[in-house]
Amino acid sequence: MKIATYNVNGINGRLPVLLRWLAEARPDVVALQELKAPDTKFPRLALADAGYEAIWHGQSRWNGVALLSRIGAPVETRRGLPGDPDPAQSRYLEAAIGGVLFGALYLPNGNPRPGPKFEYKLRWFDALAAHAATLVASGAPVVLLGDFNVMPTPRDVYKPERWGEDALFVPAVRDAFARLVAQGWTDAVRHLHPDATIYTFWEYFRNAYARDAGLRIDHLLLSPSIAPRLIAAGVDRAVRGWDCSSDHAPVWIALSA
Repeated sequence: MKIATYNVNGINGRLPVLLRWLAEARPDVVALQELKAPDTKFPRLALADAGYEAIWHGQSRWNGVALLSRIGAPVETRRGLPGDPDPAQSRYLEAAIGGVLFGALYLPNGNPRPGPKFEYKLRWFDALAAHAATLVASGAPVVLLGDFNVMPTPRDVYKPERWGEDALFVPAVRDAFARLVAQGWTDAVRHLHPDATIYTFWEYFRNAYARDAGLRIDHLLLSPSIAPRLIAAGVDRAVRGWDCSSDHAPVWIALSA
């Protein structure tokens, strides 16, 4: 099973890029973030023509998450994160696909900090950790995947000294991610590539992509019961260089049967 996460940064404006990548990469399950579209504007028919069934949790202009599958219809189990301090924001969607439970998420950015956006990020992280603990305790095979808006360690950011005050890298956020992983989750990409320089996001300005001045903020976390099935992981970084592409690249893993 090939599983991917991709922050599309506007699903309708970047639909040709998404469809091209789906045709080339052929992932079985995909989590999308930053749809930036209400539910009525989700391109269901175009994705169906590409071979994918979908569920989505949209929001006009901001946020929004979706799960796509070409191995059977997603069976939705949860819409919205339990305990979300602002449930009007569309940031979490959960479904069973192919015998695996997928939690697709778009964690708040948190900037500027200090301030209410940063406090919301920390509260959202707390709610995610509480729910994630119940998923681990269930013993079910679970993949938590999406844009976490966290660089877990200095190796996950180009020139970390420039990011010391940013809400994606301050100690409180990195500690929250570490506590989440410590529940028993496996950071799939880093697990298979412990020493590699890996980025999933490059800003649009200052020629960041060409200079490889990136961040690793898109993650796939595996519960203990499914982690032994991990056999491959990577980033389709070339997609970031396509015309009209998102500032993120798709991140993927492969699981054995």
